[in-house]
Amino acid sequence: MTTDQLYADLNYVNHSREKRLHYANLVINNPKLISKLLAVLFRVDDKISCRAAWVLEFMCHENLEYLIPHLDTFTANIHKVHLDPAVRPIAKICEYLAKAYYAKTPNKIQLHLNPIYQERIIAVCFDYMIHDEKIAPKAYSMNTLYLFGADYDWIHPELVIILERDFQMQSSGFKARAKHILKKLKK
Repeated sequence: MTTDQLYADLNYVNHSREKRLHYANLVINNPKLISKLLAVLFRVDDKISCRAAWVLEFMCHENLEYLIPHLDTFTANIHKVHLDPAVRPIAKICEYLAKAYYAKTPNKIQLHLNPIYQERIIAVCFDYMIHDEKIAPKAYSMNTLYLFGADYDWIHPELVIILERDFQMQSSGFKARAKHILKKLKK
């Protein structure tokens, strides 16, 4: 399948779990499609890129390790993604990566998520926190930043400042997640 064929197929992806999972499994069963999926994802001004993001998120949920050979491309380009329906899955994938990296059970993400990839994820998560993003990317970013703060001692103080500064102006969903994170940070 070419990138153009994948692009055409992504027209059939919608919000349904069934469609997203179908295309995620298509990619899982043919890992050579991941680079093509990323190529579509990083056509950041094209609405089809959002559908590629949805499929990538589902693929990562099913098997995050499939992203390992593509971590450089993924982390080098995530800052370009700006359409709301694509930002949420990017933030979720960043959270998956952070959770895997800090998991107690040894896994391949821990071996391959090097400091440059971590720094790119941290930068995009702070961008999501300080810019006018919806609650989901902010919530995923809070958790990602909290986790990476275990190794980067400057993250937690910055995160506290942002959460406390924005607390009153944000939604109840933001407030609930922020309270949870702040409570963990102040232990």
